[in-house]
Amino acid sequence: MDAPASPRSRTLVLVVVLLGIFMAVMDGIVVSIALPTITAFYGVDVAQSQWVITAYLMTVTALFLVFGRVAESVGKSRLFLAGMALFTVASFGCASAPNLLVLIGMRVLQAIGASAAFAIPAAIIPGIFPRGEQGRAMGAVAATVSVAGLAAPALGGFLTALFGWEYIFLINIPAGIALLAVGLRVMDLHEPRRSSLSMDWTGALTLMAGIVAFMLCLEEFTAGIRVSAPLVLLGLTALGAFTLFVRTERRHSRPLMDFSLLRDPLFGIPLASCLLFFVALFIFNICGPFYFEGVMGLSPAEVGGIFMIVPAITVVASPLTGWFFDRRESPAYAAIGLSLCTVALLILAWGAVRQDFILILASLVVLAFGNALFNSPNNTEIMRAAPVEKMGLASSLTAMARNFGMALGVSVAGILLTFQVSLAGTESGVASADPALLAGAIGVVMLVAALTGGIGVAAQVLRWRMLTRGRRGPGQA
Repeated sequence: MDAPASPRSRTLVLVVVLLGIFMAVMDGIVVSIALPTITAFYGVDVAQSQWVITAYLMTVTALFLVFGRVAESVGKSRLFLAGMALFTVASFGCASAPNLLVLIGMRVLQAIGASAAFAIPAAIIPGIFPRGEQGRAMGAVAATVSVAGLAAPALGGFLTALFGWEYIFLINIPAGIALLAVGLRVMDLHEPRRSSLSMDWTGALTLMAGIVAFMLCLEEFTAGIRVSAPLVLLGLTALGAFTLFVRTERRHSRPLMDFSLLRDPLFGIPLASCLLFFVALFIFNICGPFYFEGVMGLSPAEVGGIFMIVPAITVVASPLTGWFFDRRESPAYAAIGLSLCTVALLILAWGAVRQDFILILASLVVLAFGNALFNSPNNTEIMRAAPVEKMGLASSLTAMARNFGMALGVSVAGILLTFQVSLAGTESGVASADPALLAGAIGVVMLVAALTGGIGVAAQVLRWRMLTRGRRGPGQA
């Protein structure tokens, strides 16, 4: 896509893209706050209502790579706007669903639209911003993802408490209409695209089957922390599907996945770091409310206020980081940023065990600055490491890594918390665990989150050394 003629046009396109990202990320998380209300409204149990969240996450993650390939045929801007149109219509369907089954079906449609829109923004931005402005634009993207993810609990609680759970979906409608009205005017709907869609459909189906089976396997294990027949069956299904996907892709003339891109360490390392970062971040997202309510005795509104610390700092610091990165590019930004996040998680672990509220708040400030310093440069470097013709795939892989990291973080936190509470002989669950036990258990989980971040730091340092020595990957100029 050619760059828009004026800075104002570029800014409007960026605003449209950021609003779409915010809505897609927000709706993947915000429902968790309203889940008890939705469960009571439809008169079902949690095992059934949980599918409102699970169906969305699985669908979004499974379709990222497919839409990355579709974008080459229909155009990135057209796919983005079509995805947001479907997302907006499905949001109305969610709010007006007469029963839980319809709500889950509408969530699947909503996720299809979100996946189409969320898969390609990182490919749109390099096409509309010159190199000296890409860091700031990617910083805005990073800030939007972080703010949406961390602000979702507070916004979900506010809307549900004041207006009802339906409004967590209804709020998408005016935002979606405004996005489409502006997007149709400022986005390039006539960008160059392929004349026909050529895709490895067998590979697409096996990838989707593998992702769905793997996520269901994690959910099955989280629910019982035991080896069961469904767990084994889902695990074998995921393994078989992923194996078939790799074999199919290697033989296809137009594969869904270009493994040469992943083998380039200058692309693969920041992509893996992105996944690890979101695993660690969402371990905290899940543990935080349990800790602040179950150990500190805070109200949901007070917890929402604490969770606003990180996005409040991130929304200012991320674009600034991008601005500095544009003026002096260096792999040090991502490495130092992820190091700060890891240190913050270690402090969180220590503060959780000590039940030191001031120490925990200080760690959140460090986490926010580390988040801002890592995400914008890392995302920019991922896209710059990819050849121009593979930008759509690179963007899809980035979105997939981010979303898959979120889902893994949720599962890891649930598994570790449930296991520790069960091991202590508490049968009533995490929510009813003794505060001292819960504080210790969450401290252990935060150590695991810090270890996850530490692995990413080691990878970033390796990449830093490679670039310092002048090694270039196949996607580098």
